[in-house]
Amino acid sequence: MPSTAAPRPSAIQTAGIALFLLTTLNLFNFIDRYVLPGVQPLIQHEFRINDAQTGILTSAFFFTYMLIAPATGWLGDHFPRKPLIVAGALIWSAATLLTATVHSYQTLLLRHALVGVGEATFSIFAPALLADFYPEEDRNRVLSIFYVTIPVGGALGYLLGGELGQRFGWRTPFYVAAAPGVLIALAFWLFVREPARGSSDTLQATPSRATFFGLFTNPAYLTATLGMAMWTFSVGGISTWLPTFFERFAHFSLAGADRVAGEITAVDGLLATIAGGWFAQIWLRRNHRALYLVSAWSAVLAIPFGFFVFFGPPSLMLPAAWIAEFWIFFSTGPLNTAIVNSVSAPIRATAISVNLFLIHLLGDFPSPHLIGWISDRHNLRVGLGATLVSLALSGIILLAGAGFAPPLPDLEASRVAH
Repeated sequence: MPSTAAPRPSAIQTAGIALFLLTTLNLFNFIDRYVLPGVQPLIQHEFRINDAQTGILTSAFFFTYMLIAPATGWLGDHFPRKPLIVAGALIWSAATLLTATVHSYQTLLLRHALVGVGEATFSIFAPALLADFYPEEDRNRVLSIFYVTIPVGGALGYLLGGELGQRFGWRTPFYVAAAPGVLIALAFWLFVREPARGSSDTLQATPSRATFFGLFTNPAYLTATLGMAMWTFSVGGISTWLPTFFERFAHFSLAGADRVAGEITAVDGLLATIAGGWFAQIWLRRNHRALYLVSAWSAVLAIPFGFFVFFGPPSLMLPAAWIAEFWIFFSTGPLNTAIVNSVSAPIRATAISVNLFLIHLLGDFPSPHLIGWISDRHNLRVGLGATLVSLALSGIILLAGAGFAPPLPDLEASRVAH
């Protein structure tokens, strides 16, 4: 009979330290990633490249990111995750530093692609490790905290790139962004003790939840992954091109466009990720489908406001952008938790790696270049309009996926008791 004793204080403390350090590391993960969009106009001017070529820089990052993901997932299910997380942080920090030293478009493309190698490892191992510290019913809360760093880190990357890039040149922000990841990785190595794999799981490890081939017959996993892929297409395209869009159509300076995009992303991302996680956590107590339903409806609600950003009158551009991004980020915690809870510990890192491969292959790998390609032939408004179509597809897929959401043991026990 499994023990029901409360965790030792040391275990609780270790879980809290792990959550804090991994969340902080994820913050700088996304700062490093979004420095590039913050300095895109400066890079375009120096290297004399068009929008399609600029979009390829981000696509190259996600190309290596998604290719590395499957192999690293296998490592995460068979070896300790702690040293792998540290190694990933050191690789992406070194690659960020090297990005600042390039003097040709081809070398910049190669160096930026290498950043994806390090980031892919961290993005797979960190949520899998956190899942071993916390049971299924707590993971939405924990992962909402962890993933709040996506919009905040992205916004800080914009601001770091725009402010320092305009004052000191586009290379300076890459120098500044590289160091913190090394220091936080060292603290993680010293102060975090890795838990036993699967120590917090309560759902049964069935073949569809615990084997590699089972992933492709697991509808809860597949619909969450495909819905996230369409969501990622939108987020990747918008995050890459929004500062440039504001510079062209709202007539901001480079620093001003980055500042506005950064403020919207940071404030909306922080508030929406917290609000979405809180709302889903409450709804989850009554409905085990809540993670999927929150994610679906937030994508749908973002569409009309996104339309006014890209195609509406100038007076509505910024107000609509604030509301659209709020709804886009509302699903961050619930959607990622749906992926983690749809599988069991023996295959969790692999499942996350396959998820990352698919969401980047179908999502933010093609979207920056595709939007730039459409922009070169029409304009950036039309290019960014493609993100509204992908949000609609995301909502449809996730609504269908709600029917396959796995039950939560505590919720089912509560229903039986009543």
